[in-house]
Amino acid sequence: MSSFSRRGVLAGMTGLTTMASAGLAAEEVGQLAAANGPAKPFPLSQVRLRPSIFLDSVETNKRYLLSLDPDRLLHNFHLFAGIAPKGAKYGGWEAQGIAGHSLGHYQSALSLVFAQTGDSRFRDRSLAISRELAAVQAGHGDGYAGATTVDRDGKTVDGKAVFEELRRGDIRTSGFGLNDGWVPIYTYHKVFAGALDSHLHCQDSVALDVAIGLADYLGTIIEGLSDDQVQQILVAEHGGINESYAELYARTGNARWLKIAERLRHRAVLDPLAQGRDELNGKHANTQIPKLIGLARLYEVAPSEQHRHDSAGAAMFFWDTVTRDHSYVIGGNSNYEHFGEPRKLAGRLGQQTCEACNSYNMLKLSRHLYGWTGDARYFDFYERAHLNHIMSQQHPATGMYSYFTPLASGFGRVRSTPDNSFWCCVGSGMESHSKHGDSIWWHRDDRVLVNLYYPSSLDWTEKGVQIEMDTGFPFKDRVRIHLVKANAAVDLGLRVPLWCAAPRIRINGKPARAKIANRYLMLDQLAAGDVIDLTLPMGLHHQTMPDDDRILAYLYGPMVLAADLGPSDKPRDQYFDPVVVSGSAKDGVRQVGGEPVFALGGQSRPKELMLKPFFNQHDNRTAVYFRHFTPTQWTAAEAGYLANAREQAEALARTIDTIRLGEMQPERDHAFSGTPNTGTVEHLAERGRVVMKGFFQFKLAIRPGPVELRVVYAGPDRHRDFAILVNGEPLVRERLAGEPTVQRNIVSYPLPDHLLSGRDITVRFEANSDQWVTVYECRTVAGGKAPST
Repeated sequence: MSSFSRRGVLAGMTGLTTMASAGLAAEEVGQLAAANGPAKPFPLSQVRLRPSIFLDSVETNKRYLLSLDPDRLLHNFHLFAGIAPKGAKYGGWEAQGIAGHSLGHYQSALSLVFAQTGDSRFRDRSLAISRELAAVQAGHGDGYAGATTVDRDGKTVDGKAVFEELRRGDIRTSGFGLNDGWVPIYTYHKVFAGALDSHLHCQDSVALDVAIGLADYLGTIIEGLSDDQVQQILVAEHGGINESYAELYARTGNARWLKIAERLRHRAVLDPLAQGRDELNGKHANTQIPKLIGLARLYEVAPSEQHRHDSAGAAMFFWDTVTRDHSYVIGGNSNYEHFGEPRKLAGRLGQQTCEACNSYNMLKLSRHLYGWTGDARYFDFYERAHLNHIMSQQHPATGMYSYFTPLASGFGRVRSTPDNSFWCCVGSGMESHSKHGDSIWWHRDDRVLVNLYYPSSLDWTEKGVQIEMDTGFPFKDRVRIHLVKANAAVDLGLRVPLWCAAPRIRINGKPARAKIANRYLMLDQLAAGDVIDLTLPMGLHHQTMPDDDRILAYLYGPMVLAADLGPSDKPRDQYFDPVVVSGSAKDGVRQVGGEPVFALGGQSRPKELMLKPFFNQHDNRTAVYFRHFTPTQWTAAEAGYLANAREQAEALARTIDTIRLGEMQPERDHAFSGTPNTGTVEHLAERGRVVMKGFFQFKLAIRPGPVELRVVYAGPDRHRDFAILVNGEPLVRERLAGEPTVQRNIVSYPLPDHLLSGRDITVRFEANSDQWVTVYECRTVAGGKAPST
């Protein structure tokens, strides 16, 4: 067992290279293709998963997909088209303004499952949805099909009203709002993409007609607006709408769709990336990633010199930047859904790290870039993120999905409910766990390439080649590949993962040597019946944070390890985050038996901890990152560290409810409302709301007994004048006197007993003039005065 350290969250482990100067990424497309050769994935319909955790995941997902009622997902579509609904609408996001996005993901997932398994029940459902959407379009008479809603004159109405306002040039945008609608074009894209997937995987001609109708309706709006007006629309999150138009062009050859795809380029975000500039700090992460997938597809369908630089170049620079400078050890990115400063991750570990949608989209982007270049480093990342993030998202028993994957010590995963969540990550989760076979097998001309060692079989019908691969991956290091059928000699290329220092190979039971080219073992002229045994030895290693080499995470081969801190449904049994005290990070770590389980031994504090694969600790509280101390450092730091940790634990234990201001989902969960000028602000990794002339308000839960309202303000914001009201009663006239000495100013306000009779309170910040004070967070805290942090 080898043990070594490589600095950086992903840069050392995945071998990501830096392409940071303007234009270099575009040149790399040609350079890498010349060195490695472009590659193509085999169609999902030619791949079948064999017994493994990946097949189990697909089977679990199938059960959930079949439990859903398409008519309930179609409720608003039918209603707004004048068709009597056939089922009651679902809850969660499907009962809110973003209704309809789940149907698009659902149709994509059905189509993918049919391609992955051949189970006709999923094709039949997808075909039926296409026909319902065609009827919806006929009801509207103009190609529109949607389920979003918007408030107008105190009533909830068909979200189509937003699109018609855009047609007239009435455009009002914010990060997630478009004319007061919740990401309507984002939702429209999901329906569009679902139709395209049904056409591709289910040979669904009606779905193509639906996609064309959707494209035409929105296209007539875009075509009637100026470029500046289109750019104003694109300020609001719009998903991968540019990708769908590029894909429709590829399917139909109609240049109209290509022109619209080119116009749907969000210049404010994409132009800096094309010029090699990272301006991602403070931006909502998953709003951006689909824009780059769209550029990648645009380059593929129209590979002009301009698209080579502006589209391919931007996509490659973005991928390098995100994986190198903005990603955590599991391959996921973002905290509270947002990018922060590049390579500043040590202070961004929380319970809302790594949104699942982000990795779903980063894997899609990785497939495009690998296809152009054949560069194995894209699959070093893909393997890391798919195994450690995507496979951690779905609970293997219930099939429910997580939204975030918390990397702060002591947190567990929060899952969706079967019919009352329908978050964005439920939608992308439906897709992610329908297609685990889509990136295993590739080919470069006639050479078969294996990029992921997931048990599976390939049926290359055009060449008369059938191959079976059986592995214990990721828990075992041995792979057996059996060339079952071949009408002619077959060449293979087997990716050597960067975590594997010394692969070993045997052919038909005999040791063999293979040329390694660009990190692929090249095996030529194989014949039917040949059996290849590949061993990919795994070793224990660790990575440190790019901005703090004393914060580390452990890995074994491709698997991120985490300490088991007990079941998620029980209170934490530790009052401070575990640390490692040793001369070096590897000292004393020992493997337990033959499994990927390791004991940290006596150097872990507060007690000996066991490290296990992170992804399958579905019901545990975990610790992924550890602060490392030498014995001398710990002697000096122990007393203060433990006192601070105890204070934090006590504050957390007394917290009743918390809202992060300026964050979309927390605000929606707490019934946020306010005057239009109380916009969001961004300050490094933190977002908030500004107290302006007017008000904003929200609800917070309370409980019997003494309760305090704890407010986190921006530190420099002092000498202000505004009011805080609770349930309509004045609580305090706040002036924030004093000199700013910290970045965050935390103030606690005791709540009068007569306000604590209900289950929640309404907290309102109100000002008679613009005060320009930023509120980051508010929480209700039980008991005495909440400690400062």
